[in-house]
Amino acid sequence: MGRRKRGQDIHGWVLLDKPLDMTSTQAVSAVRRLFDAKKAGHAGTLDPLATGMLPIALGEATKTVSFAQEAGKTYRFAIRWGVSTDTLDAEGKTVATSDTRPDIEAIKAALPDFVGDIEQIPPKYSAIKIDGERAYDLARAGEEVEIAARPVRIDRLDIVDAPSVDETVFEMDCGKGTYVRAIARDLSQKLGTEGHISSLRRTAVGVFEESAAISLDELADLAHKGRAFEGLAPVETALDDIPALAVTEEEVSHLRQGRSIVLLPRIAQELRAQRRPRDLSGKDGSRLAVAMHGGMAVALGDAQAGKFVPSRVFNHSL
Repeated sequence: MGRRKRGQDIHGWVLLDKPLDMTSTQAVSAVRRLFDAKKAGHAGTLDPLATGMLPIALGEATKTVSFAQEAGKTYRFAIRWGVSTDTLDAEGKTVATSDTRPDIEAIKAALPDFVGDIEQIPPKYSAIKIDGERAYDLARAGEEVEIAARPVRIDRLDIVDAPSVDETVFEMDCGKGTYVRAIARDLSQKLGTEGHISSLRRTAVGVFEESAAISLDELADLAHKGRAFEGLAPVETALDDIPALAVTEEEVSHLRQGRSIVLLPRIAQELRAQRRPRDLSGKDGSRLAVAMHGGMAVALGDAQAGKFVPSRVFNHSL
């Protein structure tokens, strides 16, 4: 007799407001236990120091994780001036100090150099792999860590508060792979001082916004009352900014068998006319779209040459 799989088939997104001093892996495990879910994953790591939006996918929602990971993100963070740490945040050991405290005008003048497509060197205490080893493991072992600069995109970087001469609060919209701690390091260097991240909060991941987030305590309370599903967003939530294609019941059957469906010229034209934040068109003229029926995602695939070709099929009930 085969071994019985643990957990239940739970499908959807938990938009978790991750608490301080918890790793992303610990957060996923906690949510998975509350739902007794078979399968879970998250869309973008948050350091233990960071709080805020950690989208956690359960069941079939894990098939959409990559789309959430590729989406833009918004952070609110504070830089404490005058002290640099080895980890570039408040958890690290002090490695340098400075008496210089940049004024607001100097900081504002420096910010344009950090907006747009820029090159950024990730922190040595990061999950970047070097010859098969995590950079943070090498750094903790006392080894010299050399990480090459990589391109990142920052769409907005603004000062939102200045509670004291020692600390400035910023808000940033950025793309995948941007390290906030590296911003603190590089901005401090440009301003001729030292600095590190003293607090960090992620307020949005793509279509997932802070206003929809739920705390772990709130989720645990719902689970205790047998109402955990009230804290679950639909699988389709991560695909809200991808062009949608309405399909019939007969087409649903074809797609679930991995077969392509024909797009009528009118439907293909309507699909092309859709204006979404992410128009993921390929060089071959194909266009990523999500097939929908009854308000639920049936499949992700490419619309091209008058056909919709499924690449990922969802198996949750319609």
